[in-house]
Amino acid sequence: MDFRLMGIDAPLFHTLQHLMDAAGEDSDKSVNAPSRNYVRDAKAMAATPADVKEYPNSYVFVVDMPGLKSGDIKVQVEDDNVLLISGERKREEEKEGAKYIRMERRIGKFMRKFTLPENANTDAISAVCQDGVLTVTVQKLPPPEPKKPKTIEVKIA
Repeated sequence: MDFRLMGIDAPLFHTLQHLMDAAGEDSDKSVNAPSRNYVRDAKAMAATPADVKEYPNSYVFVVDMPGLKSGDIKVQVEDDNVLLISGERKREEEKEGAKYIRMERRIGKFMRKFTLPENANTDAISAVCQDGVLTVTVQKLPPPEPKKPKTIEVKIA
């Protein structure tokens, strides 16, 4: 409702109009706000740093995973070209009489997604976790053979 259209032009009504407009903007933001799952996944991705290297025959992804067992880490390929590294770091069981004074190490789910290049061989992927460092190696496909010119026989009519 616009009070100016009704011929009321007082400062109080301007303030009331501004508050009503702001309330309408907030309701629009909630509709466009990211979902809770999206925010959770974004935080998990931001908290999982990785190095990506390219070699002549492979791509190598290196991710720090201190204190995790191989059963806590999952490496998958989605949609034929997305490498997904995920898992969960769980809180250590508290021993009787011990209490945390400071807790800085991150616990909870982690995840990273990488779009693989076209020449990545998704059938030749290996993952090794050693000394708290996960190394995922994706072999490259051999380059395609150059196309030979096609010779067409010319017939005499």
